Amino acid sequence: MSDHDRYVSPLSERYASREMQYIFSPDMKFCTWRKLWIALAETEKELGLSITDEQIEELKAHAEEINYDVAKAREKEVRHDVMSHVYAYGVQCPKAKGIIHLGATSCYVGDNTDIIIMTEALKLVRKKLLNVLAKLSGFAETYKDLPTLAFTHFQPAQPTTVGKRATLWMMELKLDLDDLDYLIGSMRLLGSKGTTGTQASFLELFDGDHEKCRRLDARIAEKMGFEGCYPVSGQTYSRKVDSRVISVLAGIAQSAHKFSNDIRLLQHLKEVEEPFEKKQIGSSAMAYKRNPMRSERIASLANYVMSDMMNPMLVASTQWFERTLDDSANKRLSVPEGFLAVDGILDLYLNVVDGLVVYPKVIEKHLMAELPFMATENIMMDAVKAGGDRQELHERIRELSMEAGKNVKEKGLDNNLLELIAADPAFNLSLDELKQTMDPSRYVGRSPKQVEEFLEEVIRPLLEENAGELGVTAQINV
Repeated sequence: MSDHDRYVSPLSERYASREMQYIFSPDMKFCTWRKLWIALAETEKELGLSITDEQIEELKAHAEEINYDVAKAREKEVRHDVMSHVYAYGVQCPKAKGIIHLGATSCYVGDNTDIIIMTEALKLVRKKLLNVLAKLSGFAETYKDLPTLAFTHFQPAQPTTVGKRATLWMMELKLDLDDLDYLIGSMRLLGSKGTTGTQASFLELFDGDHEKCRRLDARIAEKMGFEGCYPVSGQTYSRKVDSRVISVLAGIAQSAHKFSNDIRLLQHLKEVEEPFEKKQIGSSAMAYKRNPMRSERIASLANYVMSDMMNPMLVASTQWFERTLDDSANKRLSVPEGFLAVDGILDLYLNVVDGLVVYPKVIEKHLMAELPFMATENIMMDAVKAGGDRQELHERIRELSMEAGKNVKEKGLDNNLLELIAADPAFNLSLDELKQTMDPSRYVGRSPKQVEEFLEEVIRPLLEENAGELGVTAQINV
């Protein structure tokens, strides 16, 4: 069989990083199973069961030598993945085979491994999210003072700055990071809970000693790098955990989608563009085109992740009592694919921000075309100071604004509101005096200071605290 005659997930082929793919790889999964079996054997020995150092050392010696061929052949016979790998491990470890998986059920390795893998994947997502924030912070700092049209309802509104707009993207990612940190901090192992969560098999092994059953959970968690285990469970950890995990990923997808929409709209306006490589082709027919394909891909993958959130919700809500197996096939798809998609999204996000191109002259042109409308309140105040009547001036401003707007929309002319006002004796203002009100920086409010304060008070302390996570660069495959 060649590499081109069967379906391969595009998340692996096109979008996700090798690092994230490894976390969900068979090697990671089955090596973790073996580490859990070692932790179980070590702890059972420490708590008094008849397990020897020689047996444990034999298990450790083969922990990363997965004999896949033996396991696959065995699974064809017994139709049970965990018992197939118990058998395969035992083939390599004849002295220890009798104590592998002692007292445990399949979920001991399956569910604990799922928690470990998801936690590692969440940490990688966190790392990439921090790097996106770092890149955006540099962009916001660079353009904190550059006035630009703001939009409400995608209609021109009171100006903001390019840097201030970037802080809006950052604020949403900061909310995602807060959720991510809480989730990572709350992740716990299933532990050794037995077939229905009662630890009955371990209570039997430890001759009715309840304290040893409690210590078994605690020590396994410690050996695997976790603070503890969920205090109660059925055979599995609650599938609400998966729902919480994918919910956080969907939140990141929401934020990235919003960013990608803004970039696509700005690229249409020719104000800001995503990176476009020297030999990149925008269209097979229209050679001049510079399509925002990276941002479009972010949106596309984000739609997938947001819809993926339904999977663990449905699974968690329909589990029966202490467990059913209708979660298994769904989890194998929804959890890894959700992580791989978010990994691709964050790589794209980082790549786009790293190469954003800003066109100040176009931004200025668009802003100046609308600024006379936005300056009318200031103009009216200046006219009142020159002796005018505020109510009469308000009505004249309204009428002249309608006339200027009609010239722009119906006749395709430039905005001539200033000229119309200068020609109206009610205002007693010259065109030169009116043009003095056309400094865009007068209309951006606190935008530059808001950027400075947000970076100084929120983002920089966060980045300094996580300095060891920074420095990631993203390469996109296609």
